[in-house]
Amino acid sequence: MTAKLPAPITLTGRHVRLEPLGHAHVPDLFEAAGRDEEVWRWVPVPTPRTEQELAEVVDSRLQDPACVPFAVIRRDTGRAVGVTCYFDFSATDELLEIGGTWYGRAVWRSAVNTESKLLLLTHAFEELGMGRVMWKTDHLNERSQNAIRRLGATYEGTLRRHRRRPDGSWRDSVVFSMLRDEWPAARTRLTERLAAG
Repeated sequence: MTAKLPAPITLTGRHVRLEPLGHAHVPDLFEAAGRDEEVWRWVPVPTPRTEQELAEVVDSRLQDPACVPFAVIRRDTGRAVGVTCYFDFSATDELLEIGGTWYGRAVWRSAVNTESKLLLLTHAFEELGMGRVMWKTDHLNERSQNAIRRLGATYEGTLRRHRRRPDGSWRDSVVFSMLRDEWPAARTRLTERLAAG
């Protein structure tokens, strides 16, 4: 992978704005998702019980040299409701991964995830010139797998015993991708889904 990551940027849609993640977002994020075991069930960190613990999660994203983290802001409230990231960017190989995504439960199955991914995919394919975007998720996390499939991504395989969970058990990682020539059809479907409300 190349070391140079995409520059932090703000991406704005009708329902959400993605902006560079920072410590100023921690109070909103804690209100949206702190202490909620179900939100953190598949995130590879222990459930944050305090704002300070969530600030440490944010710190780990900000210090990760392979990560470009975004706060997901609801435009109707101006409040941060989640986080999503680009990982493992390579300009040479024209690829990146979207991951590290979590949202407060109040916005699950809303326009928030659909539009966040539409913004990230548009930026990746149309502005960064990517040829491949990838996702990985826990093999037990069916909700995440279904959400990725709804984006139009293709299942590629499963990495066995890939990551250790916070409880010490091992997860297999399910891998999905979308290629540049698949993007126009996916963009149309996602745009129509958002328009339908």
